[in-house]
Amino acid sequence: MIHLDLKRCPKGFFFLLLFIFAYTSATAQRPVEIRDDVNQHIFTYQEIELLEDPSGMLSLDQIRQSDQQGHFKASKASTPQTLNLASNYWFKIKIKSNPTAKKHYILEFFDQTIDEISVYMPDAQGAYQEVLLGDQFPFAERRLKHKNFEIPIDNSGEATNIYYIKIKSSQIADAIIVLRSVDFFIAYALNEYLFFGVFYGMILVFSLYNLVLFFSMKQREYLFYVLYILSVGVYEMSTDGIAYQYLWPNNPAFNQIAYAVALCSTSVFALLFTRQLLHLEEKAPTINSIIVGTIALRVLFFFYSMLFDQSLFNFKFLEVVPLSLAFFAGIFVYSKGYQAARFFVLGYSVLFIGFVLKFLIMLGYGWLNFGVVSYYSLSFSFVAEMVLFSFAIADQLRLLKDNINRELESKVAARTQEVSQKSLIIEAKNTELEEMNALLKKQAEDISRMNVLLEMDNQELNTSVEKVTRARVMSAEMDFEEFSRIYPDKETCYQFLADLKWKNGYACRKCKHTQFYPGHTPYSRRCSKCGYEESVTSYSIFHNTRIPINKAFYMVYLIYTTKGKASSHKISEVLDMRQSTCWAYSSRVKTAMDEKKSLLKRSGKQGWSQLILE
Repeated sequence: MIHLDLKRCPKGFFFLLLFIFAYTSATAQRPVEIRDDVNQHIFTYQEIELLEDPSGMLSLDQIRQSDQQGHFKASKASTPQTLNLASNYWFKIKIKSNPTAKKHYILEFFDQTIDEISVYMPDAQGAYQEVLLGDQFPFAERRLKHKNFEIPIDNSGEATNIYYIKIKSSQIADAIIVLRSVDFFIAYALNEYLFFGVFYGMILVFSLYNLVLFFSMKQREYLFYVLYILSVGVYEMSTDGIAYQYLWPNNPAFNQIAYAVALCSTSVFALLFTRQLLHLEEKAPTINSIIVGTIALRVLFFFYSMLFDQSLFNFKFLEVVPLSLAFFAGIFVYSKGYQAARFFVLGYSVLFIGFVLKFLIMLGYGWLNFGVVSYYSLSFSFVAEMVLFSFAIADQLRLLKDNINRELESKVAARTQEVSQKSLIIEAKNTELEEMNALLKKQAEDISRMNVLLEMDNQELNTSVEKVTRARVMSAEMDFEEFSRIYPDKETCYQFLADLKWKNGYACRKCKHTQFYPGHTPYSRRCSKCGYEESVTSYSIFHNTRIPINKAFYMVYLIYTTKGKASSHKISEVLDMRQSTCWAYSSRVKTAMDEKKSLLKRSGKQGWSQLILE
């Protein structure tokens, strides 16, 4: 065994070892671990490695041998693409199993236009099972009836399994591979299909509405617009897999070219709609001729591609030519003063932005694919365009109505002159009414001021009544019923007692600190310095009494006002309490009166309240 003494190694050699270790760790493929707290994980960069097979003949064993020789390379883009349509592309991912996970998991491939996906899944014995997916197979053969491609994975062991994936497609495909829990997949699929329902429902509603307008007004732009938005809907359904699922699930051959048919009809009907809506034959004859020639070339290109080379369908960016031509026609006509073209130009501006964003993402600018908005940017642009085109059609109707309105204006002018004379009479009446309203407003302001003064007087009166009543409590005899209206419950009594105890400010009886905060019992105060808590009844004649506080209040008041002559039998009868209880507490009060005899003589009207505090 070779022993390496790190103390004798040169520092340069030691740092070289650290660099090699760091580089190996940084470039090694990272496995993705199954965890219950992660519902979805998209494989990207070093989590997915790829190998291009230009011959298209390599077997799985040869691929595994190439893997051992280090021929697989980490993806340089967040989402790798199959840019060479003549090659097979192999992808390798690693998934670390977690048998303790409570959820079930699947592998999902987002791109619905991939012709063939061969997934080689490892089993417990180390062998690989091939699973075939792709839109070249009938939809009924899919295990999960969903527009995307899904495969359940085995999560029974604890090993890190290697999955090999071969993709072959006649279109440039995005290798978007996602590990998802089944629970999350179900929720995501429901929300996604809800979005599709709203999107295609809007297309259907717009189509039916404009079809009704076509039958009622017999103007061809409505028909071309209906055919245009229906073509858009079919193209979107073809690219996101909805059409294959619901419209032609048993016709995979047509599914390979359905998007091209819809794309061609979209361009043709968009140009026809442009010609008709903008009246190009009258307002821009040269542009109209160019559009007619573009329509003919687009149709010829479609049939040539269909009959001789269907790979030409992949040049979707050619649709920028009719799109730009229609956009330019709208700008030109609008610049010439045709106001109905303003929403048309705005609609094509939104569509052009969505088309450019989608085109740049297709060319490999992955940083633009930042979420759902960018992924479905073309769909959102189509919806915005439909709304704006509807405004453009409404603008055209408005212009037609303007011509009719001009004819009516002359007739209305004569009638207006007749009405204006009557208006003068009405205006005079209105002037008189305005003067009356001003007078009434002034009177209302005077009444408001009087109400404010009356309210202030009422407040002063109420305050005086309350002061007189409390003074009467302090100085005159009062029965228990009247006394209870002043002190109806223990809260009122506690409030009175707290105001009486601390009328000159609070000072802790232990440390003399003057700052406090509320204690645990009602109206008690707790020293903010030493924490001593003083209840509201402490150091008063009511401390530790079991008699209801309002009755104890009245007992003190009655004994004081009668100068101790009130008998316990009389107090028992008034307060509905036992005579023995009344005798015991009255004795306590009389004792306090004897102890404070000299103080009570000097207290005047406040005598009974002076009796309360120790």
